[in-house]
Amino acid sequence: MKLGLETESYHIHFQHGRMDIFDFIEKTVELGLDGVQINIIEDLNLNPEWGCLGSNDPDHLKKIKTLLDKHQLYCEIDMRGVEKEKMVQVIDVANVLGAKVIRTYINKGHFDPVKTQQAVDKILSIEPLLKKNDIHLAIENHEEEIADEVVELIEKVNSPYVGCLCDIGNGMMAWEDPKTTVDKLLPYAKTTHFKDHIVIKDGDQLRVSGCPIGYGNIDTDYCFKKIVEETDLTHINIEMCHPYVSYFKRPLGLGGVEYLGEGAFKIEEPYFDPAIIKPMETYHPSAENLEMMLKAQDEDVKKSVTYMKKLRDKYCS
Repeated sequence: MKLGLETESYHIHFQHGRMDIFDFIEKTVELGLDGVQINIIEDLNLNPEWGCLGSNDPDHLKKIKTLLDKHQLYCEIDMRGVEKEKMVQVIDVANVLGAKVIRTYINKGHFDPVKTQQAVDKILSIEPLLKKNDIHLAIENHEEEIADEVVELIEKVNSPYVGCLCDIGNGMMAWEDPKTTVDKLLPYAKTTHFKDHIVIKDGDQLRVSGCPIGYGNIDTDYCFKKIVEETDLTHINIEMCHPYVSYFKRPLGLGGVEYLGEGAFKIEEPYFDPAIIKPMETYHPSAENLEMMLKAQDEDVKKSVTYMKKLRDKYCS
């Protein structure tokens, strides 16, 4: 089983000019990993169209491809939305970089059933292009959806070129246990995001906080074992979401979890003061907190990689 790294694992470094895509690739090699997952969603601190990728300029892409080939790394692309014009551009980028999987997601901030339903026809309109280029589209459960809603969309599209990205932690924001998420999504999985979470209190509010993999309350052992034993996936992508905090996006009980206190939903003490790692502050920390957060992010990626390699040794010997 190969292990890759998603650029979101170093989001603070990217957004504050401490890392570009070439630095990230070299960091991935330094960590002893096998591939990269490049997030191209727009960000005000990055390229407004191509995010961590930097640009879709042909010469720029060729340089990235050369570096990927030099280190024999696999590559995947992470985008959002299913608008045909953008998807055509992303497929072109994927072809240059040798990426055979493109992740996307439908909802952002809240679940919109109308938008989700409209996505079916939009995906069907680009399915022939996916087939022509032998590229697979992976719909992510992106904090707003429970697994059943993602599965319903995939089954409506009904194409071997369209499946899901199984993010083992995102279902928590919809009150779904990670083991339920994994059990339901893995039969449709084209790729993964592997992470860890804890639940914390922020004043009177409850939040889901990222943390180093192996240091939270997701049953990562169960999730890794299921991926290895019950899928044909050849690699798992580390997405170390810390420093990061998210909100619960759906009503309590929707995903099957109706109370806190056990398993992944056990309430823990936060790693950082919640005041400095709320969603906006996470992406735009104050000058006094920036260096601390940059250092913590790098250290937590290293902890996560060490833990993931131990899981690989345990289940992939």
